[in-house]
Amino acid sequence: MAEGPPTTPDPLARMLGDIRACRRCADDLPCGPRPVVQAAASARLCIVGQAPGRKVHETGIPWDDASGRRLRDWLGLTPAAFYDPAKVAIIPMGFCYPGKAGSGDNPPRPECAPLWHGGLMALLPDIGLTVLVGHYAQAWYLGRGRKATLAETVRAWRDYLPSGFLPMPHPSPRNQPWLVKNPWFEANLVPHVQAAVRALYL
Repeated sequence: MAEGPPTTPDPLARMLGDIRACRRCADDLPCGPRPVVQAAASARLCIVGQAPGRKVHETGIPWDDASGRRLRDWLGLTPAAFYDPAKVAIIPMGFCYPGKAGSGDNPPRPECAPLWHGGLMALLPDIGLTVLVGHYAQAWYLGRGRKATLAETVRAWRDYLPSGFLPMPHPSPRNQPWLVKNPWFEANLVPHVQAAVRALYL
């Protein structure tokens, strides 16, 4: 029996393959490149974070650390739902671990967002909500629309919902002082976040 023509990957699969194979800034990554990304065309929720930490670099699993556990609690998602690419796209501002800085990690590599984000987002037509975790994601996606501080931007979350964005602080344990200083976030905003996420899948 003659075989049919070889199948070609769909555009999203091809782009994800290109991202995972990317070595654009390999010389600038102290631990080498290991792009971490998760997506499927059916995803309704998109999480745009900062960049993988050292543990995520080692496992290749996004948000596989204490920050990820807190983020899943904030979103009201089980690990099974969170790691289901058919439901949740996970797209960091920098796809590779950028290395350690004096306090915390280095910023996301600047090459990633302009190189990949526009094309990748265009291949995710069903995204109903994009959660912007931390100021790097908010600066890129909100631009001049963000407020003077992260706290003010997060407080103004209702302003961004019509455009499909929801700004949040980074859930890192290093951010605990911010959460203590801003108890309104977990007390008042997190329930709205969880309701918004649940509404995506009703």
